[in-house]
Amino acid sequence: MGGTFDPIHIGHLILAENALDTFHLDEVRFMPSGHSYFKDSRPEPVSAPEDRLAMTRLAVQSNPNFSVSDMEIRRAGFTYTCETMEQLAKQEPGTDFYFLCGADSLAHMHTWYHPERIFRVCTILAAMRGEDVSSKVFTAAARQIERDYGTRVAFLPARDIQVSSTEIRNRIRNGQSVRYLIPPEVAQYIRIRGLYQGGMTTEYGKQGQNKNHTEPGTESEL
Repeated sequence: MGGTFDPIHIGHLILAENALDTFHLDEVRFMPSGHSYFKDSRPEPVSAPEDRLAMTRLAVQSNPNFSVSDMEIRRAGFTYTCETMEQLAKQEPGTDFYFLCGADSLAHMHTWYHPERIFRVCTILAAMRGEDVSSKVFTAAARQIERDYGTRVAFLPARDIQVSSTEIRNRIRNGQSVRYLIPPEVAQYIRIRGLYQGGMTTEYGKQGQNKNHTEPGTESEL
């Protein structure tokens, strides 16, 4: 499960637990992204990868079936999903991998960097909110991908959790409570680090350099 996780919230955790239970997975691995160019239009820059990684680890530490990987954060240069999935498959032969993403990513997944390499090593698991389950658009996109790439797309019905990382950042900036929206350990980390309140540490560094790159749609904005 890839994402910016800026910050990680209960929607991410509920989705991961749902995938774990529905598809009888052994583990859900959270993978914070490196610098994501599609987030450049945000009013504030993306938080430093070290902070997003730390928050993700704090959020999942109590679940023995959740783990966190810093693979994409550690990788120098551009980061592509196909390379990540291929590296995982090489390191763990015999493992069946599922790539968990939002159903709305399916419509433009064919535009990602070498999508055929993603489909070759994993099953796509598309999370759909309740009102989207019968959507002809998403279903058609899935079937098109299956025909074009000879892969399988599975749908995961998702609870309609009305919370997003954007909302949480705005609430913190406005001095509003985020209790029950994020794990308390993450809330404490945000307070200590002073994140989302101005003057935050960012992944751009002093020179504003673009260090990494991931495709749009990898974050689950549920």
